[in-house]
Amino acid sequence: QVRLQESGPGLVKPSQTLSLICTVSGGSITTGSYYWSWIRQPPGKGLELMGTIDYSGSIYYNPSLKSRTSISRDTSKNQFTLQLSSVTPEDTAVYYCVRGPGLPSQPRVVVPAEYDYWGQGTQVTVSS
Repeated sequence: QVRLQESGPGLVKPSQTLSLICTVSGGSITTGSYYWSWIRQPPGKGLELMGTIDYSGSIYYNPSLKSRTSISRDTSKNQFTLQLSSVTPEDTAVYYCVRGPGLPSQPRVVVPAEYDYWGQGTQVTVSS
């Protein structure tokens, strides 16, 4: 059973960088041709794909967020990370790490059926 767990600070000040880690257990992030993504949901809004890193380390970003987003991985810890710079209150959201069997079909829109495992989500609030 694959399990994903997000971790990171729940409160970030405006203009700072949001950093989250997704720890994966029950499967390796470097095998099986899987794609590992970050998704967020602001309050009262829909799901938004932030970016994806695949089993080989290739990275795909939401074009709308690309200038502020960095996704990386630590294969020794079986983790992948998200950094979002210059945050504003509009970046307040629940952030999820997820796994999918293929590259997401849309660069921005989340199609839930394209993902087979989800973390529980972590609330990040941007406020001074």
